[in-house]
Amino acid sequence: MPRTAKTKPAKSLEATLWEAADKLRGNLEAAEYKHVVLGLVFLKYVSDAFTKRRLELEAAIADPESEDFIPNETRRKKILEERDEYTSHNVFWVPEAARWERLLMDAKQPDIGQLLDTAMDLVEAENPSLKGVLPRNYGRPELDKRLLGELVDLIGSIGFTDVDHGSDDVLGKVYEYFLGKFAGQEGRDAGEFYAPRSIVRLLVEMLEPFKGRVYDPCCGSGGMFVQSEEFVLAHGGKRDDISIYGQEFVATTWKLAKMNLALRGIDADLGDRSDDAFHRDLHPDMRADYVLANPPFNKDDWWSEALAEDPRWKYGVPPARPRRARNRARASAGRAIRGRCIAHSTGARRVVDLPVRDACVSANIPLIHASLVGAATPGRGFVR
Repeated sequence: MPRTAKTKPAKSLEATLWEAADKLRGNLEAAEYKHVVLGLVFLKYVSDAFTKRRLELEAAIADPESEDFIPNETRRKKILEERDEYTSHNVFWVPEAARWERLLMDAKQPDIGQLLDTAMDLVEAENPSLKGVLPRNYGRPELDKRLLGELVDLIGSIGFTDVDHGSDDVLGKVYEYFLGKFAGQEGRDAGEFYAPRSIVRLLVEMLEPFKGRVYDPCCGSGGMFVQSEEFVLAHGGKRDDISIYGQEFVATTWKLAKMNLALRGIDADLGDRSDDAFHRDLHPDMRADYVLANPPFNKDDWWSEALAEDPRWKYGVPPARPRRARNRARASAGRAIRGRCIAHSTGARRVVDLPVRDACVSANIPLIHASLVGAATPGRGFVR
């Protein structure tokens, strides 16, 4: 019998986009390129959502059978440019110069970098929730404008709304897939902005945050929050069953989280800036129902005397030298009402000492080395 050639599985949309985008990276490091790519992905989504709402509005006001029908054509054109018609439907207002179709026409122009920087400025100026979030510096000399234009063309080739792909969260998948691929390329430092989906899902499903306030003191790019919402919806709950609170120390990572949550329509309080949850708690009066965290466990230089009297040390003040994760765990443990679930290094044995004696830890689960991006040692997770 003649052999039949095996059919190669079709590449996913995310994989296809990644492969193409990675070829356009040029001489940029992964840590720098991720902000270039993810910023454009976000801008494309914002523009797509705006265009979708615009088409819906245009059809409604031009249809004589619609209760929104407006017979005057001049008035209809004016309404299409009224900001409230978009923001009232939870759609970001996108000024004309920042709309993707306009940028796409100029993708091959030598000033495409400056045009993208201007577009980011305009979108931020019109949408206060995005203030200080979107990346800039597309016009810098070391960014190859030919490759940048090709990247704009690539991202412009796919639609990110439910009109293009039904109810599937395409942009969310692309964004998360790209985060994971960039994390793999960056290696050890990538754990500061990305935790693998499998780990995040495990922590969320152990804790079961059905309803209440969910808090992550070192939230990275926001994966814990995305998975928490998916958990609630998968179990028949509603989006507003949980309230999201978080904090992130690294400014660029805080921006990634804000974009990640905004593009998914998740309302979250991550503070008005990036900051250190140890020394400058942005939610001092918030009492969380659930604490989820995958803190950095390879940081030693964290202690200051200002922390000595911190009320979050419910289980005692830890020594100044132990790794940061076990101390972050102790601080977080003191503010959770219903439960907490924190990933940590297997070397951080004392992270659970006091909670165990207080009957607060019900599981201490090994996590294999390969599941933690850039981890130098295997990890564990504990859950109350």
